[in-house]
Amino acid sequence: MKKLLTIRQVAEITKLSVHTLRYYEHIGLLSSIGRDKNGYRCYSSEDITWIEFLTRLKATGMSIHKMIEIAELRRQGDSTLNARRVLMEEHYQEVQKQIADLQKNLDLLAHKIVIYKEMETIYELGQNNNECEE
Repeated sequence: MKKLLTIRQVAEITKLSVHTLRYYEHIGLLSSIGRDKNGYRCYSSEDITWIEFLTRLKATGMSIHKMIEIAELRRQGDSTLNARRVLMEEHYQEVQKQIADLQKNLDLLAHKIVIYKEMETIYELGQNNNECEE
């Protein structure tokens, strides 16, 4: 028998709030979340894997609307594999562009740091030359 987890346990594991998990279910990112005899949500390991995937998509800047689109395609089954792959490829390209832009920013920062270090050295040398000898 599979071990099922409560919403609080899943929140702790995924670092998402209980509210966020309920919201994800409400908007259709999470579906088929089981319920126990008292009506409490019961999450499977497959649910956790899917939530972690959604978290990664969100961290890479994917919009909730795109995530919902992927979730809807996933629910439709294997006949949507091509459509899901295309969405992933498009997002992959967007993330690659973000990485390239970030690398340019890092390169600029590194260049500025070198300039500031050089300027500090020149300033310190100038200060030392201005000191009077007794």
